[in-house]
Amino acid sequence: MSADATPLKRGRQRLPAQLRPRDAEQPGSGRLWRVETVVLLLVGLLLAIATVNDVVLATHTNHRLVVDLRTWRHYTGHNYKNVSAEQDIRKYTTTDVVCGNTTPGPPKERIQLCLQVTGPTVKGLRAARGGWYLPPKADNLHRYRYGCFGPPKQQGVCPR
Repeated sequence: MSADATPLKRGRQRLPAQLRPRDAEQPGSGRLWRVETVVLLLVGLLLAIATVNDVVLATHTNHRLVVDLRTWRHYTGHNYKNVSAEQDIRKYTTTDVVCGNTTPGPPKERIQLCLQVTGPTVKGLRAARGGWYLPPKADNLHRYRYGCFGPPKQQGVCPR
């Protein structure tokens, strides 16, 4: 190595000959950049499709949750702002649970009515197939549920 070589050049010279950057393409290998370009374009296209798919899925999920909140307000007749919606993340279905207070007050400070909402959106609402009540300050766990009605009672979603 020469003494006037820059640190970058000295670092490159330590590499094996096959790994060093070339100043010119070797004879007979002029198509390699075309193959690399096509592969990079295909990878970029795959990433773009995956991104669009993810954004569309998130948008549809958000719209569904907004409809669930509207459905709870419609069925209960209460126009409360602090209503919570939970998705079924274990089985990845479109069955959601929407809970809100039965009387005005801070979230979870009153008895809550939870509805199991399923099916497609029809006229801005989804079907409430059943539900249960929760005592104040209780999480939505099986052991706290009572007064079950509809399919949740038959499916064993509520305690016996």
